[in-house]
Parts: sequence; C-alpha cells; structure tokens
Amino acid sequence: MAQLARRAERIAKRTPLAPLPAEIDPGSNRALGYREMVEFGFPADQWPYLDALWQRESGWNHLAENRSSGAYGIPQSLPATKMAVVGSDWRTNPETQIRWGLAYIAARYGNAQKAWEHSERTGWY
Repeated sequence: MAQLARRAERIAKRTPLAPLPAEIDPGSNRALGYREMVEFGFPADQWPYLDALWQRESGWNHLAENRSSGAYGIPQSLPATKMAVVGSDWRTNPETQIRWGLAYIAARYGNAQKAWEHSERTGWY
C-alpha cells in the first residue's frame, strides 16, 4: 500500500499534459510520442525531427518489424529485446517503445535533431 501511495503521489504531482500541435490525432502513437518527448525533457522544437525520424523508421507503428534485420517497434530497436529494460511489454506497448527510444536518442545523440541529421547522413541512427 505504501508503494501505491507513493506512486499516486508522483502521478498527482505531474504537470498537465502538454498541448498537442493541431495536426496530431490525440489518440495516436504520434500524440503519445509528443507528450512523452516533452515529459522526457526534450523541448517542443525537437518534435519535427523526432516525428520525421520515427515516421521514416516505422510510420509510428508499434508493431513494425523489419524482416531482414529484426529491428522492431516505433524506434526500430535492434535488437528489439533491448527495449525490455524499460518494460516487459515492449512488443505491444507503444509507450514502452517510445520511452526506450527517447532514452536511446538522448544517450547516443543528445537530441532528436542530431539523431535525424545522423540518419540523413548514414541511413540509420
């Protein structure tokens, strides 16, 4: 019960949901991605880069799989099992995939713009 109480307290302290850009369907994986990106700490000006990157990688489809490489999900993790560090539901949960992808981008590139620029140069990120 104490653990549940602490979790409820953390949730209550969260800031309201970031307002979505008008062109994003509120019930879509893109909307989830935008909100997670802002909550993760990336500024809103990183959205065009993240959106372009994951649109190209998976079309924001959390079930997308590259049959030749085995890359999987919205961020096209390779190997796909790396996303399990965020949640055991990585195969089916777009939120888990997005959180892993944001952490990967932050750790490897610093921000979505640099990940996009790398992808433009090399064809991968």
